[in-house]
Amino acid sequence: MFGVVQQGKRFTIEGVNNPEKIESDFLTALRGQKFNHKLFVSGKKFSVEGKTVLGFYIPSSELKPIWFNSPVNTFIRSASEDQRATDMEIAALYRDQAFGSQSEKVIEGTGVDDLNMDSIETYRNHIRNFNPSFPIADASAEEFFRATAILVDGKLTYASLLMFGKHTSIIQRLNNFWIDYLEIPGSSYSDAAVRYSYRLPEQENLWEYYRVLIQRLRLHIDAAPFTSINTIGAAPDDESQLDALREGLVNLMAHSDYFSPMHPTIRVFDNRIEFLNPGRLVVDKKDLGKTYVSKPRNPGLLKFFRFAKLGENAGYGIEKIYGWERLTGQKVDFQSDTMSTTVTYFRPTKGSSSSTTTKRNGGTTTKTTTKTATNNRAKILKIMRSTPTITLGEIASLCGIGKDGVRYHINYLKKNGYIRREGGSKGGRWIILKNI
Repeated sequence: MFGVVQQGKRFTIEGVNNPEKIESDFLTALRGQKFNHKLFVSGKKFSVEGKTVLGFYIPSSELKPIWFNSPVNTFIRSASEDQRATDMEIAALYRDQAFGSQSEKVIEGTGVDDLNMDSIETYRNHIRNFNPSFPIADASAEEFFRATAILVDGKLTYASLLMFGKHTSIIQRLNNFWIDYLEIPGSSYSDAAVRYSYRLPEQENLWEYYRVLIQRLRLHIDAAPFTSINTIGAAPDDESQLDALREGLVNLMAHSDYFSPMHPTIRVFDNRIEFLNPGRLVVDKKDLGKTYVSKPRNPGLLKFFRFAKLGENAGYGIEKIYGWERLTGQKVDFQSDTMSTTVTYFRPTKGSSSSTTTKRNGGTTTKTTTKTATNNRAKILKIMRSTPTITLGEIASLCGIGKDGVRYHINYLKKNGYIRREGGSKGGRWIILKNI
């Protein structure tokens, strides 16, 4: 607006002299050589109290960043202020110009040898179990790769490399590939007794990250669905807390900017679970849950999850994420800036641990009961119920304890009639007899 003066919260109409020249100079500046992109603008002249006021509307440009004279003159909005953008923020804006297309690019020099065939096989088994009508569920490997666009003219796209590639092949092209998952025993880093109680080791690719992460998340919710043999996580559309978390996990993977120096992180605190992915939220926060226009940063990744019935079409996944509020009574919060997006699931507050007091040598010693053993055994039962064919080593990885510890708990569960084993160490399965 030209001709309006602000003083605190008051606005005074002063008008402008020679409005035609001001309008011409302003439009020439926007369409001239000082900005890196020509800006489109619409203007209107108003007469207020006999004074002339000029108003201009400049729509947001798709070609960000926009700078004046030099890239250092790039500004971003932060709260109620305009601040000079950092180099990382400017780089993120440039990457956003390739939003929705960068991960779909074919990578020269790649081929079937860069795929992890074990990941491909477990992925196809999941499709057979949960999407049996998929037209090429039982096609040959060559036809499956071609029809799903895992291979395009014999080469991988960035999406297929990230989803199913060998770790060595991924980090050759994207050396910051990593999803950092921590479980922190407290409501913040500062009040945690230890820095973290569990940290997920690096996984081969996104599909392997998904398989392990969904099992870890299962351990931190109430009323997790118990699904049949050979499942990964939970059946689609189970309308559970895990369903809401799974959608958040898929959202993180499909919307992360894997070309950023940042990497996706998941933090499990006592009072919340945070999913943070590099890359801004492209849909306005106020429209979340109201619009069904899907704008994934990596459409190829979302497509792979949809084939496995693990991702929603056309933005309906937001409804599943917000289902957490209905199921738990706790809110879900979205925050986003130029660099990243954070989705926070707030959890019901845990009760405090109990303690017992014993006498020793005439004195008093307080012994805190943490119930760690009982919790670990309950976790093991949940894992066995969801995946009866799981191995001892896989249980150890999911629980974050050693194989000897798992073996000790399994012996306890057998001895006390909670479980039994059918078959040998290979090809056998766990039978759950009762709950703890």
